[in-house]
Amino acid sequence: MASLFTSILLTLCLFIIPTLSSDPDPLQDYCVGDLRASPSINGFPCKSLVSASDFFFSGLGGPLNTSNPNGVAISPANVLTFPGLNTLGLSMNNVEFAPGGVNPPHSHPRASEAGVVIEGSVFVGFLTTNNTLFSKVINAGEMFVVPRGLVHFQWNAGEGKARLITAFNSQLPGAVVLPSTLFGSVPEIPNAVLTKTFRTDDATVNNLKSKFAV
Repeated sequence: MASLFTSILLTLCLFIIPTLSSDPDPLQDYCVGDLRASPSINGFPCKSLVSASDFFFSGLGGPLNTSNPNGVAISPANVLTFPGLNTLGLSMNNVEFAPGGVNPPHSHPRASEAGVVIEGSVFVGFLTTNNTLFSKVINAGEMFVVPRGLVHFQWNAGEGKARLITAFNSQLPGAVVLPSTLFGSVPEIPNAVLTKTFRTDDATVNNLKSKFAV
């Protein structure tokens, strides 16, 4: 009986443990991604000819252009912009805010996020699955963390510009940005769904769709 129980426990662990991990572990020292090929489960195929420049990236600098409706700009260092990250299970973003700028509510389905304020004061918040908001204004040198998949946002709470550097435990964490996902999808979500969901009318939904149309 004991051996049967042990076998069942080990089998369950084989199924459960992978669901708690991030990107699969690499099986070699490096695998610089060949972006000309299609990605597989563990990233892109390895590029055959590799040089030192494949392991360095200069795209996290600034300043970025924040002259958009949200007043925020993001420069990503993920496998699509920095192929040296392929199979390594990590990526970073440079996030810059104009005064009053907002990184709207969004989630990263494939990664947890950690970030540090480099400049300014930023109001950071995330929501749990029972609708509890955890939030705080943090300043330069202070850090935050957002658990994987939870909806979160950042708002420049200071008078000047603000800047974050964020890191993810995925080479391509993905982003589901709620406003554009709900009101700018292609094809559109039917108005009947959105009016019922938000307890509003067609005119309001159509107005929102017009603001997020692709």
